[in-house]
Amino acid sequence: MESGTGRPAWLVVGLGNPGPAYLWTPHNLGFMVVDAVAARAGIAFNRHSAGALVGRGRFAGVELVLAKPQTYMNASGGPVRSLLEEYGLPTDRLIVISDDVALPWGTVRIRERGSAGGHNGLRSVIAALGTDRFLRLRVGIGPGELPEDLTAYVLRPLERSELPQAAEAIDTATAALECILVHGAAAAMNRFNRRAGMPAGNTGAATQGGAPR
Repeated sequence: MESGTGRPAWLVVGLGNPGPAYLWTPHNLGFMVVDAVAARAGIAFNRHSAGALVGRGRFAGVELVLAKPQTYMNASGGPVRSLLEEYGLPTDRLIVISDDVALPWGTVRIRERGSAGGHNGLRSVIAALGTDRFLRLRVGIGPGELPEDLTAYVLRPLERSELPQAAEAIDTATAALECILVHGAAAAMNRFNRRAGMPAGNTGAATQGGAPR
């Protein structure tokens, strides 16, 4: 469902890697969440702009642009910066959705600023924008005990046993995004940043070096 041509209220970006090889990997939870939002809102990704697939419409009564950068994860920042410029939006109108291996499955965390926490996609966005002051919604993909090879863990296909957890995580993240849009970030953080069990330290999603990570 296309909406107006004026300035949208938000740019919502899901981070992931393009191509069928990465489609159902844990590292693509950001893509999966914006796909779920698009399906629920009837928004089509019907335009390619600034190196991203883009759809525009209304979700929870709010005009927004959904985007999925088609660069690899560690080059996500360029498309995000270009889209903000294209739509005339400041960084406080940006929401970036990414995976996080340091959070348990089904858990989300909302932050208004902060470091990349080892996530190359967030690191690229911060570098491109020159600021860490933007909303980020991190979706847990952590197995409990972190595997030795984090890269292999996040870039492998989801196992059948993980699909219910992935569906729960996507549903929770979609609800968190709706809460941000309707009630604001503070209310969303109060509601969703409450689950315990996050391992000490945030290693991010196995993002040290390598093209796709």
